[in-house]
Amino acid sequence: MSRHEQAQDNRAPGTGIPAARATEDRATEDRATEDRATEDRAADEQALEERAAAERERVAAFRTRIGAPALIDIHTHFMPERLLAKVWAYFDAAGPLVGRAWPITYRTDEQRRLEVLRGFGVRAFTSMLYPHKPGMSRSLNDWAADFAARTPDCLHTATFYAEPCASDDVRRALDQGARVFKCHLQVGGFDPRDPALDEVWGLLADAGAPVVTHCGSGPVPGAFTGPGPIGAVLERHPKLRLVVAHLGMPEYTEFLALAARHPEVMLDTTMAFTGFAEEAAPFPRDALPRLADLGERVLLGTDFPNIPYPYADALESLEERTGLGPAWLRAVCHDNAARVCGLD
Repeated sequence: MSRHEQAQDNRAPGTGIPAARATEDRATEDRATEDRATEDRAADEQALEERAAAERERVAAFRTRIGAPALIDIHTHFMPERLLAKVWAYFDAAGPLVGRAWPITYRTDEQRRLEVLRGFGVRAFTSMLYPHKPGMSRSLNDWAADFAARTPDCLHTATFYAEPCASDDVRRALDQGARVFKCHLQVGGFDPRDPALDEVWGLLADAGAPVVTHCGSGPVPGAFTGPGPIGAVLERHPKLRLVVAHLGMPEYTEFLALAARHPEVMLDTTMAFTGFAEEAAPFPRDALPRLADLGERVLLGTDFPNIPYPYADALESLEERTGLGPAWLRAVCHDNAARVCGLD
């Protein structure tokens, strides 16, 4: 091979640049790209922390105004990471049960989500999870038991589905120490009057465990949502400590009436009164006196982290749009759940 051919052979393919220099240039470019990515991540983290600090101040100011040393949030979601990723993807796609754009505000890892809640002064919270088909409940409950064991401020949460093993699943969860249950009639798509659940409701009524139930028809009606199906369950199990999620949105007045007829029924405030909810399903202002009368049976819920607005918005919306005053808000945001969940 001639010297000229050897020189050509040492050049980077398709260029007139020596191969060694081309490799060095690529390495320099790669380092520069990595440095820019690192700087961008640092900037994003700084911006996130600045927003978080501002929001912590808003939540702390709210707690001061209502005289609550801490918050208890009865409706928060923690679940296996793979399942949560699928839930977020469903929201991202505005799936049929969502029906509108729904950006996730707190799309971070589990540890960061816990830090955020604790930074807001949330003293206790739940790990609401729910099956969308048979055969999921037991594994979800095992995960929730482990999560509660390693997360002392989480109220041990469990779930169930309308299937032949439902009573065994619930009995097993109670034996594991479950204190709160989640029932999602919209996502599960099952009838709460299903004979497979009759023993379940009896077990939960006897245990006195609050059952946070998505039984309202928002954001999209389900086959068995609305006050009728779950109302029939309450007729059979009047001691059931049902917690109607989202104040029964959008059937607010019907679920307020249900609570008035059944002294063990409670409601949680999840998403109610926020601008996001008011746009689609405004709470009727003439029903506020009835909500005030049920003050000892209304519990704070937020749907954290799966909310399309800051956590502080949910609290300030309750304050501004109900006008029910600090004592009512203090009971809703702390005292009622402390009593119901035995945290006094």
